[in-house]
Amino acid sequence: MTRPKILGLIPARGGSKGIPGKNIKPLGGRPLIGWTLDSARQSGVVDRLLVSTDSAEIAAVAAALGTPVPWLRPAELARDESPSIDFVLHALDRLAQEGYAPDAVLLLQPTSPFRSAGSIRKAAELYAKEGVQSLISVSPVRHHPYKSYFREPDGRLKRVIPDAPKTIRRQDLPPVYAADGSIYLDSVARLREGRAFLFPDTLSWLSPEGESLDLDTPQDWAVAEALAARPGQ
Repeated sequence: MTRPKILGLIPARGGSKGIPGKNIKPLGGRPLIGWTLDSARQSGVVDRLLVSTDSAEIAAVAAALGTPVPWLRPAELARDESPSIDFVLHALDRLAQEGYAPDAVLLLQPTSPFRSAGSIRKAAELYAKEGVQSLISVSPVRHHPYKSYFREPDGRLKRVIPDAPKTIRRQDLPPVYAADGSIYLDSVARLREGRAFLFPDTLSWLSPEGESLDLDTPQDWAVAEALAARPGQ
């Protein structure tokens, strides 16, 4: 089976409200983005590695870590409301101008620092199977939708799943998973046609326990610092 040519794409906007400057904030003695750059390289599956950023400061840090940033992302593709697919397609178009055309894009968010090179490698092996065009990482949900509620404006509760069993033991609940943001791997053709990362036939990669932490709040960062201090990290 021919191995797909994979572009490793790391998105790193300069603006961050939850954790200011998080993409280059030191974690365990190195910039946060360095964790993902290292795991991407060590995986051995990436044909080319690219950081997409609107920040000259992030670009300089990435370059110091061995990944030059050939251009900055346009401001209109770096707003809070900017769809992720737009900067991915922008990167593909810029690379096409250079004559580089990958088969697939591996999107690795810096906010998942504990995603390992081994997990990237195994996910890429799953993706390489015949007929697979889309893969994302998932993790078990903490709060099961059977036991979740919408809160109405008047404070009353409404079940997320109205016909869910009203009495069911936790251990009897059917497993439910959610995308954890650690790994997205899609064919370029699928991305261009569908302008999305998740499709009805998307294959899932179950993130190993301890790798799916997504840094979004100061509390998340505190957990990450404790994990980064573990031997072997």
